[in-house]
Amino acid sequence: MASVSTMILRAMRFTGEKTRGATLDSTEAVECLAELNTFMESCQTERLMCYSIQQDSFALTANVSTYTIGPSAAINVARPTKLVDPVFVRDASGYDSPLEIITLEQYGAIGVKSVGLTWPTHIYYDYGYSATSTASITIYPAPVAALTLYFSSWKQLQSFGSLTTQVLLPPGYQLFIESNFAIHLAAGLVPISPELAKIARESRAAVKSLNIVDDTVQTLDYGVLPTYRGSSILTGP
Repeated sequence: MASVSTMILRAMRFTGEKTRGATLDSTEAVECLAELNTFMESCQTERLMCYSIQQDSFALTANVSTYTIGPSAAINVARPTKLVDPVFVRDASGYDSPLEIITLEQYGAIGVKSVGLTWPTHIYYDYGYSATSTASITIYPAPVAALTLYFSSWKQLQSFGSLTTQVLLPPGYQLFIESNFAIHLAAGLVPISPELAKIARESRAAVKSLNIVDDTVQTLDYGVLPTYRGSSILTGP
């Protein structure tokens, strides 16, 4: 665990802007904290920077289809960067029904959006961003009975409120942040050494390798694969 100020100073030592034991002056403190949060925000657009998928739940109201989502919104969670499967609704008896995540174009193509069914079938997330960091999700069709929505979303690297914030990160993330933020902070000001470039590149690759989804594909030996006999307009079935 390290403080935000310690991580910034380590980043600046990577580029030679600071020596060991140095501190940040008031101007550096303000500017570097803002720059660090900008860098952290940029990481949120990369799936392989996401270190977990977080599942949240929310009690839906019958006949209501759209809800705001974000801090202090109707669904009071951190604004999701992206919804991912599984997304489903659960009734009072514990039965689940999956929802398909659709795009704006797919949602717009639905001609009648007010038809109510007990079980919704689709969910649309608008990815909007307001001054209060809120977006909205729409359930289609609006359920006629109260259900609980379960949705999964990317768990992203956080931003930091102050230099004294204590940061607890998964293994490998601190070096990734410090070395890559050093390059971000030095852009246009000081040259980057080959050693720093190597550390930044390798630490980024290491973090991404941890977050690659392990899709286990089951295969059959060639000898037991089913034989496909297709048809042809020339030879017949």
